[in-house]
Amino acid sequence: MTMTPEQATWFAETFGRLVDNVGLAVLGKNQVIRLVLTAMLAEGHVLLEDAPGTGKTSLAKALAATVQGTNNRIQFTPDLLPSDVTGVTIYDQQSHKFEFHRGPIFASIVLADEINRASPKTQSALLEVMEESRITVDGIGHEVGRPFMVIATQNPIEQAGTYRLPEAQLDRFLIKTSIGYPDLASTELILAGAANRNPAAGLTAMITTSAVADMADLASSVHTDAAILRYVAELTQETRLAAETRVGVSVRGALSMIRAAKVWAAAQGRNFVLPDDVKDLAAAVWTHRLVLDPEAEFSGMTAEKIITRVLADVAAPQARKPAA
Repeated sequence: MTMTPEQATWFAETFGRLVDNVGLAVLGKNQVIRLVLTAMLAEGHVLLEDAPGTGKTSLAKALAATVQGTNNRIQFTPDLLPSDVTGVTIYDQQSHKFEFHRGPIFASIVLADEINRASPKTQSALLEVMEESRITVDGIGHEVGRPFMVIATQNPIEQAGTYRLPEAQLDRFLIKTSIGYPDLASTELILAGAANRNPAAGLTAMITTSAVADMADLASSVHTDAAILRYVAELTQETRLAAETRVGVSVRGALSMIRAAKVWAAAQGRNFVLPDDVKDLAAAVWTHRLVLDPEAEFSGMTAEKIITRVLADVAAPQARKPAA
């Protein structure tokens, strides 16, 4: 059943209140907050590529506090083991049974800090849970619940001693973005509140985790016209045909766009997707999925330039509202 106009209005109002509440702890970054909330309600994950000290931890804590959820932070290091992330099964001598002890991955919002510092083996521990919202330990599956989102960070400057994220793992992040430094006015406000070392602690929960799951289900019912589906398919095909790319946007990337565009439309009070929704999200959803030819990259070509060119070359369809 398609979302009704009344439900779309409620969704947009609730989304706006969530953004404003998180914005009390992460000042001057409403666009980034909207993207991260979009990823959460599309049941995806976020990769933040940012310099240290830009508020990544504050964003994760503020988001968890806003949705009345739990928050865990995992500091990725070269000696981190997969069981340090997922948990481990331990034999209890009193009960004579094996008991599973949950790892920090069991939380509503998981901040995977400096994810590229861990070995590929430990990074791969996230692959199953990011795709299926469950982990398997000793052949037994464990659900992590809803909502569940990984916010991973990596430092674009210090690359010594790091392990580059493989394309298969990058493809599992719905959105890649960066918080960046605040503007002058926001910086002054941050400095004025320097005594408060944890601004997220004072936030009031605006919604329950079960209501977040309901919002995600509601967003999935936003109408997506066949012309929009074809538009997304044509865009992804163009990224694969581009001479500068070795690997274009995957099918998972196309599906991620549809899921994100539905949330983006509902957040603006519409129960149908427009081509502009796809254009607004294209850079955040697709640039990290492109693998460029080394020669093209050396010549100054970037994934952002390819996405911009593809959007200009492929004609957008006419927007159509769903039938009443």
